[in-house]
Amino acid sequence: MSMLTPQGLKGKQYRITGNSYPRLGRPPRRSRKVMAVIGSLLALALVALGGVQLVDIFRGRHASAQACGTPGASGKPLAAPAAAASGGSAAPGSGAPSAPAATSTAVPQPKSVTVNVFNATDKAGLAARTADELRKRGFTVGQVGNAPAALDKKVPGTVQVISGPAGMGAATLLGSQVASAAKSADARTDATVDFVLGDSFAALLDPTAAAAALAEATKPSPTPSPQPGQC
Repeated sequence: MSMLTPQGLKGKQYRITGNSYPRLGRPPRRSRKVMAVIGSLLALALVALGGVQLVDIFRGRHASAQACGTPGASGKPLAAPAAAASGGSAAPGSGAPSAPAATSTAVPQPKSVTVNVFNATDKAGLAARTADELRKRGFTVGQVGNAPAALDKKVPGTVQVISGPAGMGAATLLGSQVASAAKSADARTDATVDFVLGDSFAALLDPTAAAAALAEATKPSPTPSPQPGQC
């Protein structure tokens, strides 16, 4: 009798009945099922998030296209509203303030510029000598004399160039005639320019240096590239 033969079964045959067999491996752990469920939920969440982002991208592109303006049938941008094109000024008789004086930034020829030369220093004859030099360069000289009380002995730099909106281009031209000129604006309606000599003024730049300074002052600034989503 074999050592593995149970007692009472010596010489007898026996067989296993039924259609199931004992499991030889470890039963599946519950934690594995939980992890599988969590992984499935995370995958679904990522798919949903990606769909939302795609929708936002397409909406953003559509909004940017509308903000940049839609061309008309002719391929040209649609015209601005009449109020914006006119600077927002009200019609005559409406009681609103009138439009400000026209601004001119175009640099004119010296002969069309009227310049008033004022001396804000204690150096006698400085305004007259500078006015003569400006005449030689083609400028039209208006008033020549001492600076008004508001500016007398109060210009520490070389020159204070003062103009109204209509004389901004002329002020740029005159500012290039001297090193480190300071520019300011007032409410005058004509295109005259005041050339107020300060404590640091000695002489005008030579014509070659003045031409180079004018070219630098009128050089257009580079246009920055539009950022994504901007026009």
